[in-house]
Amino acid sequence: APSPTTAVPYMSVKCIDVRKNHHKSKWLMPWGPNHCKKLKDFDEAVSRQIEANDIVFAVHIPLPSKEMSPWFQFMLFIMQLDIAFKMDNDLKENAEITLDVSLAYRDDMFDDWEEIAHAIEIRKLKCTFGSPKTVESEGRHYDCDFLPFMEIGSVAHKYYLINIRLPVNDRKGINVGIGEIKDIRLVGIHQNGGFTKVWFAMKTFLTPSILIIMVWYWRRITLMTRAPVLLEKVIFALGISMTFINIPVEWFSIGFDWTWMLLFGDIRQGIFYAMLLSFWIIFCGEHMMDQNERNRLSGYWKQVGPIAVGSFCLFIFDMCERGVQLKNPFYSIWTTEVGTELAMAFIIVAGICLCLYFLFLCFMVFQVFRNISGKQSSLPAMSKARRLHYEGLIFRFKFLMLITLACAAMTVIFFIVSQVTEGHWKWGDITIQVNSAFFTGIYGMWNLYVFALMFLYAPSHKNYGEDQSNGDLGVNSGEELQLTTTITHVDGPTEVYKLARKEAQE
Repeated sequence: APSPTTAVPYMSVKCIDVRKNHHKSKWLMPWGPNHCKKLKDFDEAVSRQIEANDIVFAVHIPLPSKEMSPWFQFMLFIMQLDIAFKMDNDLKENAEITLDVSLAYRDDMFDDWEEIAHAIEIRKLKCTFGSPKTVESEGRHYDCDFLPFMEIGSVAHKYYLINIRLPVNDRKGINVGIGEIKDIRLVGIHQNGGFTKVWFAMKTFLTPSILIIMVWYWRRITLMTRAPVLLEKVIFALGISMTFINIPVEWFSIGFDWTWMLLFGDIRQGIFYAMLLSFWIIFCGEHMMDQNERNRLSGYWKQVGPIAVGSFCLFIFDMCERGVQLKNPFYSIWTTEVGTELAMAFIIVAGICLCLYFLFLCFMVFQVFRNISGKQSSLPAMSKARRLHYEGLIFRFKFLMLITLACAAMTVIFFIVSQVTEGHWKWGDITIQVNSAFFTGIYGMWNLYVFALMFLYAPSHKNYGEDQSNGDLGVNSGEELQLTTTITHVDGPTEVYKLARKEAQE
């Protein structure tokens, strides 16, 4: 697949707006048949006695002779200001810029523009000046951080127009002390259409495969004479959350203007993360030999509780950003000092917690391995058939445990990298290039892992009695070396589980 996103730079055009409020059209086009009257620079504006309030920065999306497409899924815009140093108009410390921004769309080059959103936004300027502030340095530009500008959760129209005003009011101190702004640049980021198609194709293909194995798995469990144990229920719940992520509702975003798709995607992913992290804890815990609290969810509240609280915090954080953007696409939690600190703190704390979680999981897996290895010492006393049977079980179980650890490590890396990638445009200094193989690979790995779990942990209909002592039995039979065999009483879904259960009771 092509890379997930594309960044397109746009330079705003300075338009003269000398119209009064009663004028019927308020949109200024930077080029085309009805383009606005342009200014080369602000020196020309001064010489023609044009006030700052009569200048509008106009940006047309996309560039001339191109069209936007619903396959782009979302649009994220970052603003960069070109501010020149002037002795009599210096940039103040902690200066704030007030933007009067409007966004409009149309689907035909000759239609009228329809407004999507209008807002008055304040952004903090974080700029440094490399040279000494003397007369010789006049005209040199400040080095300013990127400013988060706008995010839209769907690209339902072909053409978009942004009009930005910088209203000046000396009495109220609006846009005073922000230096001499020369130009406003925007960087537009959208998902690649080619990547979207590959992503949709994956989801469409994987949805039925997980659904089929879920139905088969639950049917196997209902055929048993016992009630399903906790581990079986949790695996089934993991399958449901995987199916919830898989269902390709994104196909509707091609035909409908659903701006809430980004938020919906985040919620789906959050539910899956919470389910996956909880599953790993219960999965290891249920195979611990020295665990007395078995087969009850209440026995895991200490481990699952923090995951639930963390997921809830993640949801609140997301609602504060993407939830508000449904009404005002120009809103960003990164624009205020408190918001930026909260957002940064959240990402750092989430990363640290995930790393600690992974270490705890490694410790649990190590304990399970140690206990299983201890149990292997009793294998030589068994008959050949049963020994081969249990050796096969233990080998497969260890393999599954290692796969679990690999899957957990990749998931933790993926979460941290995706958070940093999403945030780096807003911080301005960290850049990570994530290619599409990483996204599709992790997504495919999750599906494969859930599929394998259901396949390996479905209760078997075969029965191994205690009296099977025929030495040749099962040497060449794949049926004998299964991870899951029938247990018709309440001990659990696997023989490894049963072994562990006996150990715990002893």
